[in-house]
Amino acid sequence: MAIYSTFLQRGYDQLIHDVAIQNLPVVFALDRAGLVGADGATHAGAYDIAYLRCIPNISVACPADENECRQLLSTAFAQNHPVAVRYPRGAGAGVAMQDGLDALPFGKGEIRRQGKGIAILAFGTLLYPALEAAQALGATVVNMRWAKPLDTDLLLQIARSHQALVTVEEGCRMGGAGSAVLEALQAATLEVPVLQLGLDDAFIEHGDPSRLLTMQGLDAAGIQASIARRFAPLLAPVARAA
Repeated sequence: MAIYSTFLQRGYDQLIHDVAIQNLPVVFALDRAGLVGADGATHAGAYDIAYLRCIPNISVACPADENECRQLLSTAFAQNHPVAVRYPRGAGAGVAMQDGLDALPFGKGEIRRQGKGIAILAFGTLLYPALEAAQALGATVVNMRWAKPLDTDLLLQIARSHQALVTVEEGCRMGGAGSAVLEALQAATLEVPVLQLGLDDAFIEHGDPSRLLTMQGLDAAGIQASIARRFAPLLAPVARAA
């Protein structure tokens, strides 16, 4: 089922009662996940991670680019339960497209950049500004890929080997993927500082999507600035080395 993230909100009761309770193998291709620019607050897909991950049986994939979107749609199609794959409006990152429709491992992320001290956990297309920010900060970057189920093995590995974590998502911070990370860390009784970056608790009006992301502090410069403000003592050794 291909549907806007914001339109699925209007079928929430059907999603729960007609799909999730029966655990049917429905793939929800969630278009316009995140900010949409000209269509404004009525069409912004700000809430799908939060409103989906609380429903039993449903999984939520967050591809980082157009090639990974194809792969995760294939992964979703191979499952025997409902899976949502969220992707934004507009152009992709411009990565090369692989031949075929090979699936990716279900519920598994990957380390995209190895650094130290701070690890950025990116959910979706903000992986690329996160990588740019990490280059300046000497941080690790993890492409989490799945908001539900979280790759808890990878998460705990990263949490135990870094001094602080940063979650980045183009979705609401309240109840989103960053909240899922906090819940997982608490369940594992791991205490590590976490900075959650995402959309503010406000309706975001229409405008150029890249400008809106900048205003939300979710471009590379904004991510870098937020991390520097919160974790300045951890970054001091990196600055001296540079």
